[in-house]
Amino acid sequence: MTKAEIKQKIEKLSKIIDEHNHHYYVHDNPLISDLEFDKLLEELLNLEKENPELILPTSPSQRVGGAITKEFRTVKHKYPMLSLSNSYSKDDMIDFNRRVKDGLHLENDLFASSEIEYVCELKFDGLSIGLTYENGILSQAITRGDGVQGDDVTNNAKTIKSIPLQLKGKYPALFEIRGEIYMPKKVFEQLNKEREDIGEVPLANPRNTASGTMKMQDSSVVASRKLDCFLYALLGDDTPHKGHYENLMEAKSWGFKISEHTKLCKGINSVIEYIDYWDKMRVDLPFEIDGIVIKVNDYKKQLQLGFTAKSPRWAIAYKFKAEQVCTKLLDITYQVGRTGAVTPVANLEPVQLGGTVVKRASLHNADIIEKLDVRINDYVFVEKGGEIIPKIVSVNLEKRDAKNSKVLYAFECPECKTKLIRKESEAQHYCPNENFCPPQVKGKMEHFVSRKAMNIDSLGGETINQLYEAGLLKNIADIYELKKEQLLPLERMAEKSAQNLIEGVEKSKTVPFERVLFAIGIRHVGETSAKKIARKVKSIETLLSLNKEELVNIDEVGETIAESILKHFANPENLEIVQKLKQAGLQFSLSEEAMAETGDKLKGLTFVISGVFTKYNRDQLKEMIEHNGGKNSGSISGKTSYLLAGDNMGPEKLKKAEKLNVKIISEEDFEKMLEE
Repeated sequence: MTKAEIKQKIEKLSKIIDEHNHHYYVHDNPLISDLEFDKLLEELLNLEKENPELILPTSPSQRVGGAITKEFRTVKHKYPMLSLSNSYSKDDMIDFNRRVKDGLHLENDLFASSEIEYVCELKFDGLSIGLTYENGILSQAITRGDGVQGDDVTNNAKTIKSIPLQLKGKYPALFEIRGEIYMPKKVFEQLNKEREDIGEVPLANPRNTASGTMKMQDSSVVASRKLDCFLYALLGDDTPHKGHYENLMEAKSWGFKISEHTKLCKGINSVIEYIDYWDKMRVDLPFEIDGIVIKVNDYKKQLQLGFTAKSPRWAIAYKFKAEQVCTKLLDITYQVGRTGAVTPVANLEPVQLGGTVVKRASLHNADIIEKLDVRINDYVFVEKGGEIIPKIVSVNLEKRDAKNSKVLYAFECPECKTKLIRKESEAQHYCPNENFCPPQVKGKMEHFVSRKAMNIDSLGGETINQLYEAGLLKNIADIYELKKEQLLPLERMAEKSAQNLIEGVEKSKTVPFERVLFAIGIRHVGETSAKKIARKVKSIETLLSLNKEELVNIDEVGETIAESILKHFANPENLEIVQKLKQAGLQFSLSEEAMAETGDKLKGLTFVISGVFTKYNRDQLKEMIEHNGGKNSGSISGKTSYLLAGDNMGPEKLKKAEKLNVKIISEEDFEKMLEE
C-alpha cells in the first residue's frame, strides 16, 4: 500500500473501532464479538507501529495508555465547580421548591400552573470531571479539586472508553462537559479478587478506588481498571438549547454517555416520586449512587436564581441514608487466602439489607475487631452504604450481655494449625505454611490455571479440589504429571473431559515467560509487574541471581515486591517447583520474538522525555528506550543520562537539565544512538 492508502486505512479502521466502542461502552449493545473487535484493533496497532507518523491524536490506540505523569498539573476551572447543598428529607425538598419559587417570584402552590420544570439525575458515587472539547476533540480533563482549580488528568481520561476522543454530529467549537468517573460494581469486585490473589489488602469501595485510579501515574494501569463515565452538565457560550435537559439529549447525539435514568419532572411532587422510586431500586444498579441531584431546567431561571458563596440556588442533592440494620453476631470464623492472609468473618443472624439477605460481614483484621470492641453474641449494626461487602459499623451496647467476653484473635491457622504471624507494617495475620496449608495450596493452583496466567480452562476450582483430595495434586508442578488413566476413575470425569484436561495442560506449555512468572504466585507480583520484570531480566536464571538493590531498579518493583521475590525463592520448595516446571517444558525465558524487541544498547542510561516530536509520540519513545535496556524517568535528577527534547519542551526541565549538566539530545540524536 502507498502512504496515502495506509493513511486512509488507518482513518477507516479508527472510525470503525470508535463506532464499536461507542455501541459497547455507551449503549451496552455490542455489534461484533470480542474476538472480531480485537482483530480490528490489532490491525490498527500494527499499521500505526509501522507508520508512527500517521497516528491520529484521536486514535483508539490512545485508550491503551502508557503515558507516565509524574506530577499532575494544577489548572484553574473556567467555570467554578461548586458543590451542591444537601437535603435528607421530603420536607427539605418542599422547602427547596419554595425557595426556588420565591427567587423567581412565583406563586408557591404545588398545584399551580407555574410549577417548575426540574431535571432529576442519579447522583453517581465517583470522581467529578470536567472535559473540554475544541473542534470536537478532547483537549483537557480536569478533576474537581477544590472547586476553583483541579488536576489535569487528560492522559488518564483518554483511557476511559465511554469518554469520546472525537465527537460526531454538529457541536459547538469550544465547550466543557462535566460528569462523574466511576467504577462499576463488577469491575470493583473483580479487582478486589485479583488483589487478594496477590496478597494485597482489598480496596474499601468503588468511589475511593475510582478517585485513586485517576491519580495513578501510569495511564496503562488506569486503562486496565475499566473505569466508566456518565456526563451530566454542558457549559459554554454556544450551547444549542435553552434548557439543561435538552442540552444533555443533544450531547448524547455527539457521542457522550448520558444516563438513561435522567428525567424531566414537572413540579416537586414528581421529583419526590422519582426519589422514592430510586431509594428502593438503587440496589439493582450496576454502579453505586448515593442520592439524587435536582436542577431547575431553564437556564434563564438558573441565572435569575444565582448562587450562594458555596453552591447554586437552582440545584440541590438529595442524599440517601445508608441502609443499616441491627442483627446478632453469632460467631467469628477465619478464612485463609491463597497468599496465607487470614481474614476474620462475622457470621450473622440472617437479615435483609439492601435487597439481599446478609449472613456474613467482613471484619477485615484484628485492629478492626479491637477498634469496634465487637464480641460474640453482641447485637451489631451492619451497613452497605458505598461498600459492596456488608460491614459492621458499630455495636449496640444497650443490648450487650455482660457475659459477652472480648474476642481473642486466632493465634493459629484454622486449616493447618500453624502459628500465625503478623509483620509490624501490615494489618493482617498470615499463615506461613504456604506449601502445605490446604486453602493456600489449592488457591495457588486456581491462580496458576486462571485466564491471565496459564489459562487452563478445563481445570477449574472444583476439579482442582477433587484432584487435591484424591492425592493427585500437591502443588502446581504436579499438574504437569497428570495422566489420563489417573483421571478416568474420578467421579464426573468422562473420557472427553479427561482428554480436554490433558490437552489444556499440554497447550499451556506455550504460555510466554511473563505470564508464567505471574502464574507461579509470588506475593505482590501482579500481571503488570510480572511483565515488566520478565522484560527486564529475560530469564528466570537472571531473576534468581539478583539482589534487593538490583530488583528495586526494575521498573514497577519497589521494596515490598523485591523483598517478596527474594523470600519466595529463598524457600527450597518453591525452587524445586520451578525446576519441575522447567523440566515439564514451561517457558522460563523470553521467546526469540520478545527478545528481538529488546536489546541493551541503552543499558544503564536513564532518559527524561519532554516536548512534542515529529516521527514518534512519547509513548513510542518510552517503549523504544525500555526495549533497548534503558530506563524512563519523569523528572530530571543527578541520575538522568539524557534529556530527550522535542518542540515546546517544558522550560523548567530545560533549566534543571542545564543546571545539572544533563546532556540534551534531539529525536535525530536518539535515532543515531539506536543505529550505532
